[in-house]
Amino acid sequence: MFRTQLTRHPIAFDPQAARDLLARVEVPSDVRPLVEGVAGCSPYLARLMQREASFLDTVWDQSADAAFAALLAEVEGIEGDPKVALRQAKRRAALLVGLAEIGGVWPVMTAAEAWTRFADAALHKCLTYSVARIAPHLPGVCGGLVAMAMGKMGAFELNYSSDIDLVLLFDETLYDPGDYGEVRVKLLRAARLAMAQMSDITSDGYVFRTDLRLRPDPGSTPIVMSMEAAERYFEAMGRTWERAAWIKARPAAGDLDAGARFLERLRPFIWRRHLDYAVVQEAHDMRLRIRDHKGLTQAWTIAGHDLKLGHGGIREIEFFTQTHQIISGGRDPSLRVRGTLDGLDRLVDAGWVRLDVAAELGTQYRYLREVEHRLQMVQDAQTHRMPKDDEGLRRIACFMGAADCEGFLADLTTRMRGVEGITDPSFRPGEAAPEPDPIEGAEAVTARWDTYPALRSSRARDIFRRLRPAILTALARAARPEEALAAFDDFLRGLPAGVQILSLFEANPVLVDLTADICAIAPDLARYLSGNAGVFDGVIGGAFLAPLPDRYDPAPHDPTDYEGALTRLRLWHREAHFRIGVHLLRGLADPSEAGAAYARLAEATLKACWDVAEAETARRYGRVPGLRLAGLGMGSLGAGRLTARSDLDLVVLHDGAAKDAVSDGRRGLGAAQWAAKFTQVLITALNAQTGDGRLYEVDMRLRPSGRQGPVATALSGFRSYQATEAWVWEHMALTRARAVVGDAQTCVAAEAARNAVLDAGRFDAATVLSDLAAMRHRLEGAGRTGQGLSVKSGAGRMQDIELAAQAQAMLACTGVRATSAQLACDGWLTEVERAILIESYRRLSDAQQVLRLLTPKDPPEDLGTGGDAFLATTLGVSDAADVVRLCDAAATAAAEVIDGALARAGAAD
Repeated sequence: MFRTQLTRHPIAFDPQAARDLLARVEVPSDVRPLVEGVAGCSPYLARLMQREASFLDTVWDQSADAAFAALLAEVEGIEGDPKVALRQAKRRAALLVGLAEIGGVWPVMTAAEAWTRFADAALHKCLTYSVARIAPHLPGVCGGLVAMAMGKMGAFELNYSSDIDLVLLFDETLYDPGDYGEVRVKLLRAARLAMAQMSDITSDGYVFRTDLRLRPDPGSTPIVMSMEAAERYFEAMGRTWERAAWIKARPAAGDLDAGARFLERLRPFIWRRHLDYAVVQEAHDMRLRIRDHKGLTQAWTIAGHDLKLGHGGIREIEFFTQTHQIISGGRDPSLRVRGTLDGLDRLVDAGWVRLDVAAELGTQYRYLREVEHRLQMVQDAQTHRMPKDDEGLRRIACFMGAADCEGFLADLTTRMRGVEGITDPSFRPGEAAPEPDPIEGAEAVTARWDTYPALRSSRARDIFRRLRPAILTALARAARPEEALAAFDDFLRGLPAGVQILSLFEANPVLVDLTADICAIAPDLARYLSGNAGVFDGVIGGAFLAPLPDRYDPAPHDPTDYEGALTRLRLWHREAHFRIGVHLLRGLADPSEAGAAYARLAEATLKACWDVAEAETARRYGRVPGLRLAGLGMGSLGAGRLTARSDLDLVVLHDGAAKDAVSDGRRGLGAAQWAAKFTQVLITALNAQTGDGRLYEVDMRLRPSGRQGPVATALSGFRSYQATEAWVWEHMALTRARAVVGDAQTCVAAEAARNAVLDAGRFDAATVLSDLAAMRHRLEGAGRTGQGLSVKSGAGRMQDIELAAQAQAMLACTGVRATSAQLACDGWLTEVERAILIESYRRLSDAQQVLRLLTPKDPPEDLGTGGDAFLATTLGVSDAADVVRLCDAAATAAAEVIDGALARAGAAD
């Protein structure tokens, strides 16, 4: 029961007013302290208790929740013109919600939610009545008209005397274009009637004041807009404050389904796919404009202070929360919530806000909302300002249950100063640090920076002015600062116009240091970053520098959304790929670990693309009954070691469909044709260059019959070809093959087919080694030679060792795929020879891993001082010259081993 749920009561500021009410209204003794305190503090609630005394009698002996549910049912059951009945329901709701909050039956935010639900019910009743009266024959719910609740109403956070912010839209798809004009006129009339039903002040009062100014361009647009017109506006002209406003938006009355569909279409406008730190400066500017407009820029005291808009106020906490949500919500859907307290909790869970900060802001938000409500309950006034006079301040203290007014005011001041101390630094731009000692030649380079696209706007130049000292300081730490500065100059020149990246840097100084490191060590990677700066988002996600994952899982996507899924996959892959490179660059992963991570990432990406390509091929051509597909990873993909610039060697196999089976699409395709179409779609998905980059180049030359064979091979044909037609070099390549993607049953069958080829006793050692010698001779004749840092081709280099290892695996009849594992098997090489080849391969492979991160060129050109130093450090030698000597020595030792072993076997060419 309500009376047993009471936990507190206010102190009667005006005892006479309390006595007057109790003389007119009989109340149970156990609720008398509450009624007395409320009547002595709030003339408004005293009037309501007197007018609705009979309603109060029904409340005391039931729970607050039950009483409120009965009120909502009354609203829903109103028939005919709701104007009078809604006003009576509003009085009762105001009384119930007010007493429940004041008496501690409901926490303040529960009361705010209840008040909002009452507003929803009242608004829906007015809207449905008005549309039915003005335009009874329009289709759908309310003729497609929906009221979108904004601000506190959208978040279920209405304050006690709040107006309600609405945007009225209609679903134009319900009508023929030629009827738009007539429909809009009718819906405008209905909307005006509904708003009058809500906000007209009569002898019975009003329901809610309505504010329609949050609609697009309110000065020149009607109060009801088509959804299509609103979408066009936001796409072309939507501003940051509108994005923040629409975070809290929800359909509250009318055609709720149409409103939900509109919000889904608006999602890309509200939630940007990259971290959006530019909103921090915009939020700060907005705060300053509001304060200036309201005269809140001076030093403040509690007397006369604005609890909502002033320093340390309610809006500061809401801005803090919404700004962090906008920054990160495009990447993290868990942050897309409407409520302020819910938003703070989600930000803590996602690692964007510290738990102690969120707890403090949450505590003070609830308390400030309580004080705000008491201010408004005094006379049902939409005010947020504390009284200026002593009597008014003492009334609010009593209403909050505080006998010591000075203590209450001091406590409130402390609370708001605490909020100000948290929120103000999060918005206020920092000051520029002093310039460091100049880098040689820096003046000529930095003089042209203002001409670059990223620094064309005054706002961008202001941000960069504050960043510049930290950037130059970080670059000055490089081994050759002038080289690092040149690389940063290339990076800055390539950045697009706008302030997003610079704002990201200002909010996250770690990015300045990382960029300086990359410029000092890997200028080519710095140039890549200028065109793909979105990868920086992942750096500040919390786990960027944690150990690389054992498994990569792309973000969930709808495989039937071909373009959308590939865009999201590219963005995810770009960040994951960059992370591996940074781990190698920072020494968090050694070359071997990086190679395995690149391979795991490629495999996960291939699996995601496979699903998307299969769905897209089915959309175009239908499906072939029983058809199953699998992909064999060949070469380095099959062996589980890739570099930053590796392509993917792939063979596509198909099986399971009946010989005469055709697809069920508009154009029937046989199994082989369908598999070929699928493979073409897959290749395009992987290697097409888009604005979001390319995933991988695909090489399918290792399929049966090479370029002359079909792009997708029947599993039966694959078995037959390997058994009767394949050359020795193709069997050698098969030692590294691995089923990596596709139907599980077909993958097992493909593995079995591979293993059957490599079964014990199948290969003649003399033939295998003779062919190996011939291949080495052909490669040398084709110019496949190398020296120094050209580590892949040439005698004793990586390709040569890989061929020897594959021959070893064939003759040892082993299924292992990695080169070092193949060399570890017994076969045609001695134990000492195998050890030499394993060590040579490790050194050359490590060098290749670093070189492919630093440059796309083979042989590499000048790596710069930073690149040379990084390469030497990673390989454990003193300088770049030692790396060259190390690679040449490894290749020489390996070539001597292979030459000697072939000569011993009588297979030397």
